[in-house]
Formats: sequence, structure tokens, C-alpha cells
Amino acid sequence: MKIKVLNLYAGLGGNRKLWEGVEVTAIEKDPKIASVYKSLYRDDEVVVTDAHQYLKYHYEEFDIVWGSPPCQKHSRMMKATRHKVADYPDMKLYEEIIFLDNFFKGNWVIENVVPYYDPLIPPTARIGRHLFWSNMQLEGIEDVKRPKGFINKSNLKGKQEMMDWLGIHYKENIYYGNNHCPVQILRNCVHPKLGLQIFEKLSTNIKAVANI
Repeated sequence: MKIKVLNLYAGLGGNRKLWEGVEVTAIEKDPKIASVYKSLYRDDEVVVTDAHQYLKYHYEEFDIVWGSPPCQKHSRMMKATRHKVADYPDMKLYEEIIFLDNFFKGNWVIENVVPYYDPLIPPTARIGRHLFWSNMQLEGIEDVKRPKGFINKSNLKGKQEMMDWLGIHYKENIYYGNNHCPVQILRNCVHPKLGLQIFEKLSTNIKAVANI
């Protein structure tokens, strides 16, 4: 019996890379990103749709939910950049935390960046540049050291360095909207070693119950 995992806002699946003994359904809205994800994890079911809505109607089908909602509306870059990008934070982040905390019977985690404002819901843990909200204790987890110049990598050389750091390799150059940086999608990944540590916390009592 495999643990059923819902991987929301799957991206390139950095968090998922080292998971074993799982049946993963990955939700990714961007078809190009979803195609690369599928090439990396051929056994996963990949659904190209809106993750926020998919969670609402399918959460009961899974043992574990991992969500990494878009971070752009929360990032400190909203205030650090010289460009005028002032905008409202995306409240879907907090909607999903409240939803899972009140309705989901399994184990869950929501990941995002350390924001430019005080988090509206206190996180369960801060690990490096990440905040995590979860119904599980996440103590004792070690961050993974980032490569030098992590934030400033923006060309094809930087893409190769980031792929090597993550252990995720693909040929395509993928961009978010009007952003022409091929490294951004890699920067948004949770490092596989960190993703595995989090997953082990989420899956411990599920494995015991299922006798896996």
C-alpha cells in the first residue's frame, strides 16, 4: 500500500524528488512546467489545472497534502525592487492553511517564503528562506546551504549551476509570465533534501497506521 500524496503547485517537483513508496498526484497550472515535471517523474499523475480549486474538491482522496503556493505576492522583493510592483498579498495562501487545518484528516504542510510583512498565521517552522505551516511538528530539520549568488543567478550558466545543486536536469528554458530569467523556476524549488526531511515528518504515523 502506497501513501497517496497531493503535490499542489508542483513546479519542477524539487520537494518530491527523493520521496519513495508514494503515489503522487501533482497539480500544476502551467502546461510547460507540467510537461517537464512529467518527464522527471513519469509515474506521477500530473493534472494541469488550478491547484486552489483542486484541493477544495479532492482533498479527501489523499493521505498527505503538500502545497507550495506562488510566493511572488508575499516575497520581500515586493518592497526591495526598484520597480513599482506594489500589490495585495495573495490570500489563497492563508485560505489553504485554514482549510487544511479544519477539514483535512491526514497530514499536511504549506510552504512559502519569509514574507515582507508579519505572517497573518504564525508558521509551524522557519527553515532558511522558507516558512512552513503544518499539523505536524517540524523540529530538528536542517536547511540545505544555498550556492553562492543564489538570488542573482539569471543566465544559462546559472541555470546549470542550479540544476546541479538540485539534482534536477532538463533542456527547456521555462519562464514565468514576462519574466525572462530561466533560473527563477529553479530558485522556487524546495531542495530535495529538505523536501525529504519534511516528508518523513508527514509520513511517519501514516506508515505506522498503514503498516507500510
